[in-house]
Amino acid sequence: MQIEIWSDMICPWCYIGKRRFEKALEQFGQRENINVIWRSFELDPAAPPRHPGTLNEMLARKYGISSQQAAQMNARVTGLAREVGLEYRLTDARPGNTFDAHRLLHCAAAHQQGDLAVECIMHAYFSESLPVGERAALALLAPRFGIAENEAMAMFESDDYFDAVRTDEARAAQIGITGVPFFVFDGKSTLSGAQPVEVFAEMLQQMQSG
Repeated sequence: MQIEIWSDMICPWCYIGKRRFEKALEQFGQRENINVIWRSFELDPAAPPRHPGTLNEMLARKYGISSQQAAQMNARVTGLAREVGLEYRLTDARPGNTFDAHRLLHCAAAHQQGDLAVECIMHAYFSESLPVGERAALALLAPRFGIAENEAMAMFESDDYFDAVRTDEARAAQIGITGVPFFVFDGKSTLSGAQPVEVFAEMLQQMQSG
């Protein structure tokens, strides 16, 4: 079974959805028969490498809400993340453009380390204040998933994996994906959002029997 997952590194629901999906896979018990492919989706393609100010301020500007309302949004999602074992530190988050992070993901996937790369980048952003749009910071992180720092920097300075990211995004537009996470099972059945573990488990069973 092939499962494609469109996500963005700075999407808090994507990391929660990843954990819930993984818990469903554990229950399914046939992980070796499932090929997971991570696909690129940018929530804000026009974002600068580093947003000024805090995440709360960025969200307040984006959604036209108060900083207090943005803080409440982040507190809610932080609580949900904690339920699946994730420790979000969103007050210290440093959001920015994720295009290079997606390029790095494709580079890692070419080394058969896509799953680990997604985990490392998301953890670093949500829990370790990784400035996700800065190439030097991403390159420092790359050895955690088997890519040397100098190899990552050389990749960033080239055009490598530029087309891979754009191809994922073009497919997302063709499918009609407007939000992430978005899951495609064997190219036909889909699930949108950070669904409960039970929903993912039911879909896996349906695909196996169907």
